[in-house]
Amino acid sequence: MMTALPITQMTLFKHGVGFFQRAGRVDGERVDLTFPAEAMNDVLKSLTILDDGGGQVLGVEYPTPQTLAQRLEGCTVQLGSETALYDLLVSLRGRRVQVLLDQREYLVGQLVGVDRPPKRKPLGDGLVSVLLDGARQVSVVSLGRVRGLEILDARAGDDLRYFLDTSMAQETQRTLTVRLSAGAHNLSVRYVAPAPVWRVAYRVVMEEGEADSGEISSRRALLLGWGIFDNSLEEDLSGVSLALVAGMPISFVYDLQTPHTPERPVVGEEARVAAGPVAFQGAVAARAKGAMRAAAPEAPPAAEMAFDAPAPMAMGVSAAALAQGTPLAVSSTDLGERFQYAIETPITVGRGQSAMAPLVSAWLATRKDLLYNGSKLARHPVATLRMINETGLTLERGPAVVLDSSGYAGEAVLPFTAAGSELVVPYAVELGAQVSEESGARREVAALRITDHYASYDEWDIRWRDYRVNNSTSQPLTVLVEHRRTAQYDLFDTPEPVEQTPDFVRFAVESPGGGEATLRVSERRLVVRREELRRLSGAALQGSLKAGLLDVKTYNRLAGLLDLWSQIAVHEKRLAEIEKERAKIYTAQEQVRGNMQALSSEGKEGALRASYVDKLTASEEQLATLSDEEKQRQADIQRLNREIDAALAALG
Repeated sequence: MMTALPITQMTLFKHGVGFFQRAGRVDGERVDLTFPAEAMNDVLKSLTILDDGGGQVLGVEYPTPQTLAQRLEGCTVQLGSETALYDLLVSLRGRRVQVLLDQREYLVGQLVGVDRPPKRKPLGDGLVSVLLDGARQVSVVSLGRVRGLEILDARAGDDLRYFLDTSMAQETQRTLTVRLSAGAHNLSVRYVAPAPVWRVAYRVVMEEGEADSGEISSRRALLLGWGIFDNSLEEDLSGVSLALVAGMPISFVYDLQTPHTPERPVVGEEARVAAGPVAFQGAVAARAKGAMRAAAPEAPPAAEMAFDAPAPMAMGVSAAALAQGTPLAVSSTDLGERFQYAIETPITVGRGQSAMAPLVSAWLATRKDLLYNGSKLARHPVATLRMINETGLTLERGPAVVLDSSGYAGEAVLPFTAAGSELVVPYAVELGAQVSEESGARREVAALRITDHYASYDEWDIRWRDYRVNNSTSQPLTVLVEHRRTAQYDLFDTPEPVEQTPDFVRFAVESPGGGEATLRVSERRLVVRREELRRLSGAALQGSLKAGLLDVKTYNRLAGLLDLWSQIAVHEKRLAEIEKERAKIYTAQEQVRGNMQALSSEGKEGALRASYVDKLTASEEQLATLSDEEKQRQADIQRLNREIDAALAALG
């Protein structure tokens, strides 16, 4: 990398880019900046050059991206990696050269060519032919005698040098040349380039001699945060101002360095009218800048961890000593959608090295709880430290190690947390408490309404879940049970939750030492079910009467309606039977008529024909009887329907 303009400032983001500033004094009319090839699109997209010395930036040049073969395509000199001299002589055919031979002999003239030796012969057995200057003589010598070569043709010499310079160029690097006006320049160059994501690691150190009241104000913990970053640049960083940004600006790769000539359609001339101006409304953006501070819940005090804490050891951690021994040299800035940590001490990191810098050191009021959520950890609650982020900083997501006077206590991952929000640090599993769950559902009718031909039932769709906390320790425990909120369902016959989150409600369950406690969470929603009155059963009516959903008068009227519908059902059943009987008679008549067509009216056939006529007559009488019955039953159905309509009107 370049040394004329060293990096002086560096801002690292969480999405794989960095914003860099290089600055320094330059004397001359150009300065070269070298970047990794994969960074070029970002550099071209963002490069900004300032000259505070009164000079001017005239332009920026950079090579068009090509492969080595593409760059050497027009070069007359092409050399292989193992036969360089032979390939050079082949490339110089027709050019004037001076060939130095052994025994201090020279051949000066126009190179005719090189003959490759037969197979399995050394390359030195090849022949070099030169047309000597001022003569018509071609001198031929073996390639093995050649000790040197002077190229007398200027074009061929330039091509050889271009080939060598191009072959030496690194494919992984690209160089930008900044053209400047004459004189001295005080340059500042800023650009965006890919950079490893910076990380953060926290330590949560509980203060010695914590009170046992469980109040959030009676405990303290020291929160330490260290930013970790890497120097992946091809240079050492010395005295660099470093800033680490929490947040994620929009960023993307746009190919600006690769030439691109798109195909264009061929369009004929046409008459056109100039378009008028186009206006778009501006987007309205509003952002709440205040951060909500979570209040301490009025829950029963949470007991200490059930496992016995070991006696303090030499490897224990003193929060006070750690706070005093980790001074901060960081300033922070709230940038709205971003939050910036500026490391005030200049950073020096060698090439290929990484470093850590303290970002956060703050005492926070703390409460210790046992939280249970079966979807996150089945069967056991988790020991959890809960703090309000009163650091005044936005905390990036990162791992946290919890330490106390006995040393290591557990680990957690701190989420991205705005200033004033609650930090929940679940760091250890409480094996002394075991939680089992059981759930069920049922329907209960709340009300019954009669509307037209329908019965409308208001029913409670009820879901319940039991949480049974078994405490195998000798100490009482308070477990905060998290229950997921269910859309459109409301709590009932359930203790008031002590806390609420966007997705869960929390209930405090107190379990005595060596005992058990159960929490039932019941939820319900009101649904409406409709059913045709005629499809109600007598048993259903009896049940509604016993449940108090119907009074006796309404019950009697509905029972009368069911009786009327029952009579209609009898008539409808008989009408269906009449239709079947009529169809059978029609079928028999068709068969008789078919038989009669084959009979004559004389003799025995005449007698048989007469009997068929009697059958047809009898069947016609049956059809008439069925028709009369059908009309009567249809009339009865119409009468019953009128009675039903009148009864329904009376119900309304």
